Amino acid sequence: MDRLSSPSNIFPAGRDGVTGQIGLIWQVIMEPLIVPVLKLLVVVCLGMSIMLFIERVYMGVVIVFVKLFGKKPYKRYKWEPIKDDIELGNSAYPMVLVQVPMYNEKEVYQLSIGAACGLSWPSDRIIIQVLDDSTDPAIKSLVEVECQRWASKGINIKYEIRDNRNGYKAGALKEGMKHSYVKQCDYVAIFDADFQPEPDFLWRTIPFLAHNPEIALVQARWKFVNSDECLMTRMQEMSLDYHFTVEQEVGSATYAFFGFNGTAGVWRISAVNEAGGWKARTTVEDMDLAVRASLKGWKFVYVGDLKVKNELPSTFKAYRYQQHRWSCGPANLFRKMAIEIVKNKKVSVWKKCYVIYSFFFVRKIVAHIVTFLFYCVVLPATVLVPEVTVPKWGAVYIPSVVTLLNAVGTPRSLHLMVFWILFENVMSLHRTKATFIGLLEAGRVNEWVVTEKLGDALKAKLPAKATKKPRIRIGERLHLLELCAGAYLFFCGCYDFAFGKNRYYIFLFLQSIAFFIAGFGYIGTFVPHS
Repeated sequence: MDRLSSPSNIFPAGRDGVTGQIGLIWQVIMEPLIVPVLKLLVVVCLGMSIMLFIERVYMGVVIVFVKLFGKKPYKRYKWEPIKDDIELGNSAYPMVLVQVPMYNEKEVYQLSIGAACGLSWPSDRIIIQVLDDSTDPAIKSLVEVECQRWASKGINIKYEIRDNRNGYKAGALKEGMKHSYVKQCDYVAIFDADFQPEPDFLWRTIPFLAHNPEIALVQARWKFVNSDECLMTRMQEMSLDYHFTVEQEVGSATYAFFGFNGTAGVWRISAVNEAGGWKARTTVEDMDLAVRASLKGWKFVYVGDLKVKNELPSTFKAYRYQQHRWSCGPANLFRKMAIEIVKNKKVSVWKKCYVIYSFFFVRKIVAHIVTFLFYCVVLPATVLVPEVTVPKWGAVYIPSVVTLLNAVGTPRSLHLMVFWILFENVMSLHRTKATFIGLLEAGRVNEWVVTEKLGDALKAKLPAKATKKPRIRIGERLHLLELCAGAYLFFCGCYDFAFGKNRYYIFLFLQSIAFFIAGFGYIGTFVPHS
């Protein structure tokens, strides 16, 4: 196909008919309205790109320094095994509460309860608390029976239910802390329903809290048991590995602050109480508590070599809901706490700047918005408006460096980097939407949908149904937002192929294909309704 010589041919204003009218309207509004607005958006996006670039480079430099010269948590803080005391006996060991919140977790409840009950610790110094918010009576009965089974083996396990789901997970955790037997506990370990800690988890974490009274939280790393299930789980692994390898490590080593991941961590109960306990005002109750505790002067420790197995969402529907919660919640929390952080007098100015600018503004807001706005809206739009250009350093060099710095957390997936870029751009649509919902406190700001876990259920069911084609409803697969974004990018790609000079069409066609694949639901594991 020959490249057309002039972009004015797309809407020739001189012709009669609809095309001519559209061309005339386009020329009338482009110069006074579209060009200035697009130029402003380019400047804003370039500014956000520079902010993100500086943040990533800073994190990269710090993590290299930490890895080469920094001390491990075991050397940075006092850590030694809790020793037996002949006179005190088991009372020399702190009393530990283990909370396992769950909601209709049919596929994984046995794994999580079994792992919690398998934790190695003096049996009279540990309480397992299963907080079951299940609404399905059958599942609730199964969970209760499982708890009774472990109780019959001598495990000190409590099965707790509520008559409502107020506050969702935060409400369940808060209610669980009200029971009288919790008053005797010093620390609380929290594991979501799909998490399976190793038996020595408490032996490796509790000493940090027992020997360092200034520490409030010990956070372990997540280990994904199903990262190879499909391409989507591999992409998630790349994103989360950067979070744990770099963001959590840097926060722990520099400011003794990072966001609690909501699970696979141990809290000092007195610190939780001093910070105001669990609050359900956002969908990130874990981050909320962490920020409030940090503002009280408490320190956090991240132990990167302690890993807890868990499951990544493998269906696109579940992942979208999870990302909405993870993007909307921090933005909403930033709106609620920014002034409180600024006015706080217990922490240093540098730490406040780190929390407000780096932790919240750049990572939780700018990163989402610039990814979608710049690369999926503004950059493609410049193809249609040749009067507006994007410098090569902003369109190519900065995103390349940022991408490389993000990808180093998962070396085994470097060959999937192109797929990861396209996938992250697709997900940035939902993250950006969720971010604005959180900032503006719009309709879905407090929407909480529990991430669906499949466990081994899918593997068990597929062979039995292999000979029978599942019935697929069109509505289950189609996603209108992704299809619209794909159509827009495809149109811009076609226009650039015909008239453009920057060869953006290579990226635009690839990105449009990614949006179409997501829009038609051909991503992740698809579980049809039977």
